[in-house]
Amino acid sequence: MCAAAGGGRAAARRLGRGGGAAGVSWSHGTAGTPRRSRRRKNVAIAYDPGQGDGAEGTSEPQGPRWEPRDWRQQLEHIREMRRSRDAPVDEMGVQKCYDSSAPPEVMRYQVLLSLMLSSQTKDQVTWAAMLRLRQRGLTIDSVLQMDDVTLGQIIYPVGFWRNKVKYIKQTTAILKEKYGGDIPRTVEELVQLPGVGPKMAHLAMNIAWDSVSGIAVDTHVHRITNRLKWVKKETKYPEETRVALEDWLPRDLWREINWLLVGFGQQTCLPVNPHCNECLNRDICPAAKRC
Repeated sequence: MCAAAGGGRAAARRLGRGGGAAGVSWSHGTAGTPRRSRRRKNVAIAYDPGQGDGAEGTSEPQGPRWEPRDWRQQLEHIREMRRSRDAPVDEMGVQKCYDSSAPPEVMRYQVLLSLMLSSQTKDQVTWAAMLRLRQRGLTIDSVLQMDDVTLGQIIYPVGFWRNKVKYIKQTTAILKEKYGGDIPRTVEELVQLPGVGPKMAHLAMNIAWDSVSGIAVDTHVHRITNRLKWVKKETKYPEETRVALEDWLPRDLWREINWLLVGFGQQTCLPVNPHCNECLNRDICPAAKRC
């Protein structure tokens, strides 16, 4: 599960220097969509005005805002535990998956492709699949010219690889036809692409366009923020968690929080049998005694 690492800012700026994509939205139907796939319950995706263009300046609501208890101390502890930057996301996350010497639009395409591959897949597996693709020359045209069987053989064993073959081909064709070979530069357009969800869209905005459009919430961020009670009430889906976090978390932390929590979730706050005894938050974590 790839994340935007804290050290990827310079590369993101290089990615964002290329020309913007055409502002065309594209809605896909059911054609070409696998009949059998695991689908999550649909959750409405909410965006603030100006969010799609990564606007940094938003007016703060008047009056006191709810904040979780001890969250600043918990955050500092997590930063301390992540200081070594040696989690899988640090070494094989999306920021390590693309060719930094390629033209900006090609780099942005590779970022999006790595995000699509990363869903339900460990960083190590995504990184290896991207390396195999890059060894064949990973561009929009090379993917469009590749038959489905070959593409499947290259990306296997990423999770749900058969579905991803279809989504990659569909999305790549849209990028070629509607966006001039680049990727969209708004969240609203990105999530209309087959196989691209909100988490991927926000990470693509961050890494590919160097724009903070929202908090990217994956399974690690969703799990950890619920354990820490960083949401007013328990959330069931990552998109609910994103909305709840953005309601109170200072915007200047939005870029950092995904990278911090993904690595923390990979090394310490595991889904099963978390290492609570090793965690600096063990005395102030609401879930510590139950772990």
